[in-house]
Amino acid sequence: MSIVLIVNPFASRVDDDKVRAVETALARAGRVDTRVTERRAHAIELAAAAEAADAVVVFGGDGVVNEALNGLPSHVPFGAVPGGGTSVFARALGLPRDPVEAAERIAAAISARRARWITLGRVDGRRFSFAAGVGLDAEMVRRVDARGRSRDGRRPGDLAFVSELTRLLRSQRFAIAPAFEIEGLGRAAAAFVANCNPYTYAGRVPLQVAPRARFELGLDIVAPVALTATALPRFVAYAVRGRGQTAADDILEGHDLDRIEITCDRPLPLQADGEDLGDVDHVVFEAERDAVAVLC
Repeated sequence: MSIVLIVNPFASRVDDDKVRAVETALARAGRVDTRVTERRAHAIELAAAAEAADAVVVFGGDGVVNEALNGLPSHVPFGAVPGGGTSVFARALGLPRDPVEAAERIAAAISARRARWITLGRVDGRRFSFAAGVGLDAEMVRRVDARGRSRDGRRPGDLAFVSELTRLLRSQRFAIAPAFEIEGLGRAAAAFVANCNPYTYAGRVPLQVAPRARFELGLDIVAPVALTATALPRFVAYAVRGRGQTAADDILEGHDLDRIEITCDRPLPLQADGEDLGDVDHVVFEAERDAVAVLC
């Protein structure tokens, strides 16, 4: 078996010792060819060049997972070893947070030729592996990115998101009125689009914004009609309890959809898998069913 291992050396939980341990675990299933990312979007190129591989495995956070999935040849099985601070995709697949344990499970799946076909999302032509959003969560991503990276190139972790959200809530002027139209659903203030549950994690706590979303189905959307300093904490509480889609009549929702179209009143921030994709005034999300065979 030929295994291409793509490593992001700047991910928060990646270091040389762990890379060697992951290589050793994967080597039980075949020959490992390790390729290290050197710049933004490099994993797209590295994955696209792995047409002859029997498997592509990434070791890093959700950013490198997203990039690799956007370059992955359609016939090549894919594995994700969690190396980021959150690593939503790998954890949502049920893999352990420990990278060596996860690599061992992926190696076993490669040896057994065992894979699970899942749906990916696509937003304006770009794949996402677990979640995308317009408005609030994309604004949080942008605020955290504005903090910059540490000297070793690592991105701020979950605490930075909590800090920025708290800072936003403390603003007495905080209020988000309906700002866009979701075709077939109505007007809303923020949109959370998911192809799995949970939507993300706050440390060890899963945030189940779209609790009915499943990797084997289409896309789910959850969209609060309005958000205020009092309504947002209630929405977060729904997400923590996994009742986000059914707990209030001021939340729009759609389940197992193939297409979601949003037209904004003004340009609003868009994110996919925690990456800032800029401002949009019109955006289309699509479900790419049976898009990739994942090793888990």
